[in-house]
Amino acid sequence: MGDLRNCRRCGKLFVYTGIPLCRQCIDEDEEIFERVKEYIESHPKCTTMEVAEALDIPMEKILQFLREGKLELSKENTNMLLGCERCGRPIPTGRYCSECASFIEKEFMKGLKRPGLPQRREKERMYTAHRRKKD
Repeated sequence: MGDLRNCRRCGKLFVYTGIPLCRQCIDEDEEIFERVKEYIESHPKCTTMEVAEALDIPMEKILQFLREGKLELSKENTNMLLGCERCGRPIPTGRYCSECASFIEKEFMKGLKRPGLPQRREKERMYTAHRRKKD
């Protein structure tokens, strides 16, 4: 049997599958997402506040969908702004603009290299039986 946890939103006990919400809360989120998506498509000039008021949902939920990448703003959605969390530039979805995401990735990769540690030599590598040359 899987790992049992309490739903982060409603508190019900459920089998954890990698998402901290029970099936009912996930289904509710999907239903809200579909409503938001349809509203934005049919009202391309609307603001985040207008969507929240028209659908009677928290504005944070709309921003969550945008940050998660579930929703993406089209060029027509000029009144809904989502800013890069690093530089503040307008972005259509996610948390970072492409330039900041690239910078963060490069810095992360630099951290993985850890300067000052000796690089492993080829002969220090471990080989398994199927990789050895046969005589």
